[in-house]
Amino acid sequence: MKRLLNILVPALLLISCKESQFLKFDYYDGPVTEDQYWNLNSAARGQLNLGYTFLQDGYNRYNGAMLAAGSDEAVNSNLNSAVNIFNNGTWSSLRTLDDNYAINYNGIRQVNVFLANSHRANIVPLTDIPRLRGEAFFLRAFFHFELWKRYGGIIIADHVFTTTDNLDLPRNTSQETLNQILKDCDSASTTLPLSVTQYGAGDKGRATKAAALALKSRALLYAASPLNNPSGDITLWQKAAAVSKELMDTKAHSLLASYANIFNFTTAAYNSEVIFATAATLRNDIEINNAPISYNGALGLTNPTQELVDAYGMKNGLLITDPASGYNPADPYKDRDPRFALSVIYDGALFKGTAVSTAVDGKDGIGKSVNATKTGYYMRKFLSESASWNQTTNATVRRPWVIFRYGETLLNYAEAQNEAVGPDASVYDAINQVRKRAGIANLPEGLSKDQMRQRIRNERRVELAFEEHRFFDVRRWKTGETDLGKAITGMRIANTGTTNSYERFTVETRVFNERMYRYPIPQAEINNAPKLQQNPGY
Repeated sequence: MKRLLNILVPALLLISCKESQFLKFDYYDGPVTEDQYWNLNSAARGQLNLGYTFLQDGYNRYNGAMLAAGSDEAVNSNLNSAVNIFNNGTWSSLRTLDDNYAINYNGIRQVNVFLANSHRANIVPLTDIPRLRGEAFFLRAFFHFELWKRYGGIIIADHVFTTTDNLDLPRNTSQETLNQILKDCDSASTTLPLSVTQYGAGDKGRATKAAALALKSRALLYAASPLNNPSGDITLWQKAAAVSKELMDTKAHSLLASYANIFNFTTAAYNSEVIFATAATLRNDIEINNAPISYNGALGLTNPTQELVDAYGMKNGLLITDPASGYNPADPYKDRDPRFALSVIYDGALFKGTAVSTAVDGKDGIGKSVNATKTGYYMRKFLSESASWNQTTNATVRRPWVIFRYGETLLNYAEAQNEAVGPDASVYDAINQVRKRAGIANLPEGLSKDQMRQRIRNERRVELAFEEHRFFDVRRWKTGETDLGKAITGMRIANTGTTNSYERFTVETRVFNERMYRYPIPQAEINNAPKLQQNPGY
């Protein structure tokens, strides 16, 4: 390096000052001091970018299992999977899963370091600094939210902690934590571009004002829900509805015309419906883990439950429990809500041009192998028919994990507005936009507030299936005992020649009790900081 500089310096002296200002080295010979680090454009930006690496995707992140299998959406075909900690009553501070405590605090630290030093960072151009700080505020709000929705009140980390600080701190209250999340969302909104269309091609995964509003919408919806709002304060629902409406009114995002293409990222990592997502990577592990077992040795791990299947109504918009719906138990998959076939692989459905057979003795059927479906179904959502695996030459597909999308925003608004004022025209309009895109009829007029509540909850269940909403929706609604603490069923299909017979059967019986509305704080964290105090019941 020194030899190179000895050659370059005399030559650089011959260049005019005007020209030489562009010839800056983003590296140094020897140890880099802190001041030198922040003088590097690439290092300063890299510090912020490091924060994005702590965003997690939901594709089989629990040793092959998805969070759906920890709720009534699915069963994991590996009955020894760690995801069953959520289902069998063995969840504890010494036996944790989805342990986001350290991950999110590490993410918070990275962006706090950036925020604390951005004033002296030599970022080029300097006019980018307000936007970059906005990204940091968004990420800090997001990481705090991920902790809050799991643990309740947590230690607010709004600055950089050092080794000399007293780290044995009590938790902030739930309300204080929420206030910090909302404050950071507002700070982000003031400096961020509205949508990803205002970024360059290489920056489409960055935070936007729309993303900050989407996070605020979700946080306020959770805050207004029974788990966090036991008194039923209507003003919290009003605030949640107002922020969702603010995001809708920006027109920054819209429903994609086809539900089938929301998660089709073959040609682009984002579409008009995606508000915020993780970085897109080339991968085929989603198919390896979830495709039916007869397809090139796939593992078929995520098996939708009959409870989820029953939640999908008919194409005419009626629930299958409605006598006028036309539902036929002897032909149960006919004329269903089109989102059903786009989310669930059932007996006779096509995958990669070949029919799946989950019937007794079928190539993908129950008991066919140790990995075969335990419910009679496989997950279809997220799977790409362009991906291939276990071949001489494999094909991967570029995909992110979608964290916020516009379909959720509409459903957030419908729920909050219904709780705030009842099923007015705007509630119908929001939920019917989602239904119309799906290809089903509008909701019937004249629903009561309670009836609309149930329809909105069901709409979230089918529209957002496998997207890590149901697990937390059931908790914030405080319906865990009835929705999760019960027998989970599947469908056993027997081919009798010309027709099939369908028999519902119990796959497993699950446990849910009061303590499971919150996560246990890992015991190691309590040991390090006893003032944290454990969540009740753990």
